[in-house]
Amino acid sequence: MTSADLWTPLGADYTTTREHLHQIAFFAVSPARYAAVGRMGLQPTPGGFGTPPFATKIARVDKSLLVLEDDGNVATQEITDVRSAAEFLVGEYEETWFSDFHDPLAPMNPNQALRVSGDQAARIGDWFSFAFDVLNALRALGTDADDVSEAQIWPEHFDAATELGRADDGQRASFGASPGDGGHPEPYLYVAPWSEVDKSDSYWNATHFGGSLLSFDKLAASGDPAEVALGFYLEGYNRLHS
Repeated sequence: MTSADLWTPLGADYTTTREHLHQIAFFAVSPARYAAVGRMGLQPTPGGFGTPPFATKIARVDKSLLVLEDDGNVATQEITDVRSAAEFLVGEYEETWFSDFHDPLAPMNPNQALRVSGDQAARIGDWFSFAFDVLNALRALGTDADDVSEAQIWPEHFDAATELGRADDGQRASFGASPGDGGHPEPYLYVAPWSEVDKSDSYWNATHFGGSLLSFDKLAASGDPAEVALGFYLEGYNRLHS
C-alpha cells in the first residue's frame, strides 16, 4: 500500500539513500535470487524492496534493515556496507555476478560505510509500490497483439518497468518508474520506445534518454497521481500505436 508520505517533499538524505540502496539491490538482494533460481527481478516489499519468494527464501530491505526469510525463520541485519550485505544475503560479495549486463552498476568500495535513512528507504518502497499498481493497470489495457512483460524492478537501473507493444512494428516501449538517477535525481515516470521518436513532438521531452518523462513534483501536485500516471503512460502507448 502506498503511504501518503510518498508525496511530501523529498528529504536532504534522499539521494544518498537512493544511491546506496541501488548498490544493495545490485550487489546483494538481486544476486541472492539469481544464485538460487537464475532470475534477478525484484519487487516492492514492506518498507522497501526485495525478491519474490525463491526456493524457501525471500531477501529484502525493510527501511535500514536487511531481512532474510527462510522457511518461516526471519533473520535481520543492519545495513552497514555492501560486502556485509552480500555476505548476509548471498554468502559472498561478487563484483561480477552476471556477465551479460549492457550497463552494469559501477561498484563503490564494498567496505565503504553506507548511509541509509529508514524513512527515505520506506519512501522508495512506496514509490515502487505506486509504480507497480499503475504499471499493472497499464498491462491490463494492452491488446491481444501486444507482447506484455511482467512488471519488475531491474537491479542494474534500480527502476520498476514493464514492456508493451510489438518491436517489429516499431511500437514496443519500456514503461517505467525510476526513483531517480544521475540524469534526473528525483523520482520520475518514463516511456522509453525501442525505436526513434520525433523529438519535435513535445511529449517526447526527456533529455537523458530517447523518450518521455513525467516528474515527481508534477505527480505530487496533481489531485490524483495514479490517474495522471496512467494517463501519461497511455498517451505514450497511443502515440506509438497511432
